[in-house]
Amino acid sequence: MIYWDHNATTPCSPEVVEAMRRYWNEEYGNPSSNHVMGRRAATAVNRSREQVSNLINCHPSEIIFTSGATESNNLLFMGVLLTSPTERNRIVVSSIEHKSVLEPARFLTEHGFEIVELSVTRDGVVKLEDAEKAITERTLLVSVQAANNELGTLQPISELADIAHTNGAYFHTDAAQILGKLPFDVQSVNCDFASFSAHKMYGPKGIGALFVRGGVRRWPWERPFRGGGQEMGLRPGTSNVPAIVGFGEACRLAINNMSENVVYLKNLSDEFICALQKSVPDVLLINELQRSLPGTLSLLFYGISADVLIANCNTINISKGSACSSGVIGASHVINKILEDESLRDSVIRISFGIHSSREDFYRFIDIVCDIRQRSMKNGQ
Repeated sequence: MIYWDHNATTPCSPEVVEAMRRYWNEEYGNPSSNHVMGRRAATAVNRSREQVSNLINCHPSEIIFTSGATESNNLLFMGVLLTSPTERNRIVVSSIEHKSVLEPARFLTEHGFEIVELSVTRDGVVKLEDAEKAITERTLLVSVQAANNELGTLQPISELADIAHTNGAYFHTDAAQILGKLPFDVQSVNCDFASFSAHKMYGPKGIGALFVRGGVRRWPWERPFRGGGQEMGLRPGTSNVPAIVGFGEACRLAINNMSENVVYLKNLSDEFICALQKSVPDVLLINELQRSLPGTLSLLFYGISADVLIANCNTINISKGSACSSGVIGASHVINKILEDESLRDSVIRISFGIHSSREDFYRFIDIVCDIRQRSMKNGQ
């Protein structure tokens, strides 16, 4: 079985699994309890908070653990929702954001807020000139992802944060895809908020974080949740200690291994494209590799439906795009925004390599594509 869908989720690293192991049934204390086992669990949570903060260069108190980036994004937008709109009622997002940003942002329009969705270039990059026009003194919040989950395209988030701050607005970035894959420094980006998920970077599912600059005391809106004091009262609920420990360990591994992994994935992508184009010359690479996450490829196969290709890849796991769009008929909203020719939209697939992906698997996929093309030509005759 070949797995080329790491943007959807990654396997847990062995070190992560081992770090989590004892917190399931040995060190199972509730970190909110004052007894010995509770204090040991709290120490583990605090250590993990430091590991996450070390990866993104912030203070541990600025890390709020959540169930993942989707919850982090919703926590932010629901906080805005609970605060009555004022003259600053404009929310600016990109048109190709993850649905966990787009849907809550659009929901705000039902409650007195104005939403502006920024257009993108042919390869999925936000147009800064459009952002400068859209972000005004009426803007409350700008939210643009650091890297697109379907294309891998890197966005100019530092520049967008500067535009937002110049106009007195907050800046948030969904950084789920970039964390652990490329350096991400909240000080360099100068974001006010950032969302993360552990399962995109060889950590466990069901755990993530929201970076809040200055910590909870600087949270500018109502708090959406009530019922406990965990996570400094912003995200109450019993801490998922094993998953938090796994997230911390994944961040520690990322700090140690990122440079090596980046080089490996970039070389792997270049070699794959070279081998693919030799056998399938009319394949189109949609994203620009130099401005994308290492290992992420958005490919258009002329004359081959993405559904047909995926169905024929019985032992190769690839996708049409975001796992959150799985089962949706037709192309995703991202592909619809960047491809004007509707006839081509159903022929786009995403391949996202991981650190265990192998060059030896290239030719199994290429053989499948060539076989589909030959059968299609025969049927056409």
